[in-house]
Amino acid sequence: MYAVVLISGKQYRVAQGETLRVEKLVGDVDSTVDFDQVLMVGSGEGVSIGAPHVDGATVGAKIKSHGRADKIRIIKFRRRKHHMKQQGHRQHYTEIEITGINAGSAKKKATKE
Repeated sequence: MYAVVLISGKQYRVAQGETLRVEKLVGDVDSTVDFDQVLMVGSGEGVSIGAPHVDGATVGAKIKSHGRADKIRIIKFRRRKHHMKQQGHRQHYTEIEITGINAGSAKKKATKE
């Protein structure tokens, strides 16, 4: 079973047991988080597509850690003008593990042929 879920404005395809990095979430390490903005749920040949969300569907996750990504260097340079500007950025992230997908009361709307 898999699902497409909206987390912090971005869409992720998730399955149970997967680990992924998302934008920083509020919560302590080892706490659980439920996402209710599920856009699609698929199992086997059946697929449930929401309009815009699947009714009653949730995705449960456990927060594994918080951290910061590698530094991205931003350089602006104009040749022959004695102009160079450097800047760096490290994005905060939260690493989560998907613990379960609840399809809710969704009816299968499309099947693979």
